[in-house]
Amino acid sequence: MKILLGRTDIVDFPKLELFDIDIKVDSGAYTSSFHCHSIQEEKDVLKCQFLDPKHEKYHEKYFTFTEFTQKKVKSSNGIIENRYLIKTEILIFNEIHSIELSLTERGSMKFPVLLGRKFLSKKFMVDTSKKNLSFKNRIIKI
Repeated sequence: MKILLGRTDIVDFPKLELFDIDIKVDSGAYTSSFHCHSIQEEKDVLKCQFLDPKHEKYHEKYFTFTEFTQKKVKSSNGIIENRYLIKTEILIFNEIHSIELSLTERGSMKFPVLLGRKFLSKKFMVDTSKKNLSFKNRIIKI
């Protein structure tokens, strides 16, 4: 049975130590993407910082990944970019799910994360009139 998801929500990325992150559902996008900057590949290690220094959840921590791939992705403005893809976990509707994220500079965007069809399909149905359904049903663990 599919879970009802609204057009926006607030989720956690526990492995990235990023919590209460605003996401937007983008059923027009195949892959999900996360805003990051200072993306560098050196000796088979990918290094980056998530979010933007102006973002309230930003911390200066660099993340490193030894498992990553690259893929050509066409953005909404039609420009094809070569992007890095990583696998991590997302906490949504009180469940941990694996997610593949393309890393891109989205500093000018309101939402740092877009969830695409690859993640949404077979798990969620989207009602664009709703917002923050997962966040409203969050189980607080103390």
